[in-house]
Amino acid sequence: MDTGLRNWQGVREEVLRRIHARVWAPGDLLPTETELAAEFGCARTTVNRALRTLAESGLLDRKRKAGTRVVRHPVRKATLSIPVIRLEIEKQNKSYGYALLSREMETPPADVLARMCLRKGSGLLHLQSLHLADGQPYAFEDRWINTAAVPESLDADLESMSANEWLVMNAPFTNGDIAFSAVNATDQEAELLGTQSGVALFVVERSTWNGNVAITSVKLVCAPGYRMRTDI
Repeated sequence: MDTGLRNWQGVREEVLRRIHARVWAPGDLLPTETELAAEFGCARTTVNRALRTLAESGLLDRKRKAGTRVVRHPVRKATLSIPVIRLEIEKQNKSYGYALLSREMETPPADVLARMCLRKGSGLLHLQSLHLADGQPYAFEDRWINTAAVPESLDADLESMSANEWLVMNAPFTNGDIAFSAVNATDQEAELLGTQSGVALFVVERSTWNGNVAITSVKLVCAPGYRMRTDI
């Protein structure tokens, strides 16, 4: 059957439809890329890209010479993006506020060096800032920037624009990692976020990279009541 699917997005959606409809059940071997290309009336490279994206999402298992199978126990991946906190707050119909609390070139602690795979003694730009929604504390940002990777950050105006927003606009990245946790508020965090010391707070720790060069590592401590949503 020639469905006339000419682009990889269309091929991906048709493959996905067949998986959900159990035309191809968990563990089933899919036709070869050549066979699918002939059926869909498109190039083999189009099929390859469609199957590759589905494999990256955890629905297909692709092995050289063994072919492509529907995974038996698919793991759905959440889609996460780096939010511009100003836009995140404004989407809630709240006014955004920002205060840069400190900005210094410092030697980071061992855990930051380890996260960024940097050698001991490396000097990084250390910024602490507070984001506000309708004048109330929203998140405390503790950030380290590798100025060797982003030298423009040394002269950037990070008092009128947060490092969060400036980096999204000016420092492209290829990959990163993210961790979520709940921690007890320190005295500093409690004072800044308007809560009591020891209260459990939601924390996001994120590092981004350009190839194998670390760009930044940030710890966001969110005020009580913070909610995070994502897609799966």
